[in-house]
Amino acid sequence: MSEQTELLYGLNDKPGILKSTTAAFQHVLASFVGVVTPTLIIAGALDLTAQIPFLVSMALLVSGIGTFIQTKKIGPVGSGLVAIQGTSFAFVSALILAGTSVRAKGGSDGEVMAMLMGISMAGAVVEIGLSLFIHKLKHLLNPVTTGIVITSIGLSLIEVGMTDLAGGAGAADFGSLDHVGLGLAVLLIIILLNASNHYWLRLSAIFIGMAIGTLYVCFTDGIAFSHLTALPVFSLPSPLAFGLDFDFALFVPVALIYCFSAIETAGDLTANSLFCKEPITGPVYLNRIKGGILGDGVNSVLAAFFNTFPNTTFGQNNGVIQLTGIASRRVGIFIGGFYVFLGVFPIVGGILQTVPKAVLGGATLIMFAMVAVGGLKILTHQPLDRRTSLIAASSFGMSMGVMMVPDILSHMPDWIANIFASPVTMAGITAVLLDIILPKSPTVAPVSINGMPAPKSTS
Repeated sequence: MSEQTELLYGLNDKPGILKSTTAAFQHVLASFVGVVTPTLIIAGALDLTAQIPFLVSMALLVSGIGTFIQTKKIGPVGSGLVAIQGTSFAFVSALILAGTSVRAKGGSDGEVMAMLMGISMAGAVVEIGLSLFIHKLKHLLNPVTTGIVITSIGLSLIEVGMTDLAGGAGAADFGSLDHVGLGLAVLLIIILLNASNHYWLRLSAIFIGMAIGTLYVCFTDGIAFSHLTALPVFSLPSPLAFGLDFDFALFVPVALIYCFSAIETAGDLTANSLFCKEPITGPVYLNRIKGGILGDGVNSVLAAFFNTFPNTTFGQNNGVIQLTGIASRRVGIFIGGFYVFLGVFPIVGGILQTVPKAVLGGATLIMFAMVAVGGLKILTHQPLDRRTSLIAASSFGMSMGVMMVPDILSHMPDWIANIFASPVTMAGITAVLLDIILPKSPTVAPVSINGMPAPKSTS
């Protein structure tokens, strides 16, 4: 973040239509996979296959609307930066858990979606409220607790990626060499492209890897596209198509994730401000952060209203600003237009529905693992002294413990079991409580022993 690029166009500049379109397309290329993948994962895990084209269309549409709001800044809502909005990976495990709970009670597709939309919209209200006093929670939502939660998000999703890599849950040939070989091949392609010195190969690695894997299956085993004929060419959004439902026990994990997602958004917007040569301290910066987090909350309300999942500010496009030297708000408006255009054509979702499970698993496995690594990077922003190590070890132990041995909650009341069954929630609650309870480690001057200076303590 210490390196700043020479900007060709600043926030308030207005490059021509061709330059704005070209720059906007590069932003879309960098973020497209991230926008649609959480929807594909949630819908696949909850057997919402018939809804995938519609859900993907809505995800793209809301991403466009949200990006416009974040960039344009409508009143206090929005950061005023070129900050792309997209479906957040952070909520995937909690939403799958909630949907699975509804399914276990015999819930239909509509009832599952109504619950997911209800708890997502209610959680977004929590983030809206949080944005008003986000600066007062820094002592709780610090690099230790935030890093632990983000790492837990990545670790808890790896099982989903590995299941898809093996062919998808319920597949008759689950774990076959064809599935595993294809998934590993896609994984290897993405790794090699990410290791390249060519910027655009790195930026497009996931897109290219998934495209190569899908084309391979298309030419060898064939892919059925017959379902595309049943999709309308053009479709307008249908607000609250599934209605809204609510369950407090399923809502709590989602609400907590909104809190930690807000801190992650603050980090992404700080990097964005730096690359745009905008202040990263002072009242202007603070208003941008508040407006950006408020924008995340408002856009997540809109997401639930338009039948898709919680939105957040993406960090992928910060590198595009560095590369192109274009930080103009006009480009952000064009990005929003691109996504709205894609969102009103259900065929986009229909095509994405044909991506083989093993291909999706190979791509998401590395994506989820990178989320975990990103959390570790945040966690290690400060020395891992004894106190921090105890908090991290306890949080990861409780988090992974409930994921690996879910039956430990079998004798608890349902509302408690539903809250703590989420490994992300368990990690967050444990980290925050221990951060409050455990005393801060005092700085103790080294004491000499037998005339020799003692080594400095790291605990």
